[in-house]
Amino acid sequence: MKRKVSASIPVIVFVLLLAVIWEVGTSVFDVPHYIIPKLSDVFVSMWDNRALLGKHWLVTLWEALLGLGISIVIGTLAAIWIDRSTLARKTIYPLIVGSQTIPIIVLSPIMVMWFGYEIWSKITVVILFTFFSIAVNTADGFRSADPDIGALMKTMGASKRDLLLKWKLPSALPGFFTGLKMAAAFSVGGATLGEWLGGENGLGVYTKRASNMLRADAVFSGVLLLSAMGILLFLAALWLEKAVLAYRRT
Repeated sequence: MKRKVSASIPVIVFVLLLAVIWEVGTSVFDVPHYIIPKLSDVFVSMWDNRALLGKHWLVTLWEALLGLGISIVIGTLAAIWIDRSTLARKTIYPLIVGSQTIPIIVLSPIMVMWFGYEIWSKITVVILFTFFSIAVNTADGFRSADPDIGALMKTMGASKRDLLLKWKLPSALPGFFTGLKMAAAFSVGGATLGEWLGGENGLGVYTKRASNMLRADAVFSGVLLLSAMGILLFLAALWLEKAVLAYRRT
């Protein structure tokens, strides 16, 4: 515990320093409040609107989690398919990589046209943000499996199921969690973008409405909560990685 606290001190000091610079800098340089409000005003706005912000925060969190969960399923299945099928490796894998050359913000309005303004349009945008990192990193993890171990298991009569569960999947776990941590952070951006393009609830809607009213303090309070959500999801993925891969440190 002492080591963890000691390791956190530089981060805490740096964050506090940024907070002081923000608060003092806006006053010293007389920055208009509608451009960059004081940090204290942001926290006041956050407290005054805590009930509304809490409601929107939960909506965005649910969209991010549901989209991330679906991406985990289809991304892992796609990685298994790519690993086990030469045809999929030559066709599906390049298609997944090539899909990232299309700006997701261009596809987002199409998702709204297809799924309307309900939650599924936001979830689809989250999937577009998160699927790639999970599928590609997991597929790379499968390819990193030690071939000598696989050959030994085959000579001992291991079935295809045994090879997948006892050789390929354990080897792919580090790559999977690398993709998951990236996807966890990206999921918040996907949910927010989906809400911007069309929605009635969520922090994306809250910040958009506040921006239209030139309420910078409310906009920044929403942005800080979105940032906190992304950090929490990343830390949750990091904790899960440490829990699942604990056997590697023993």
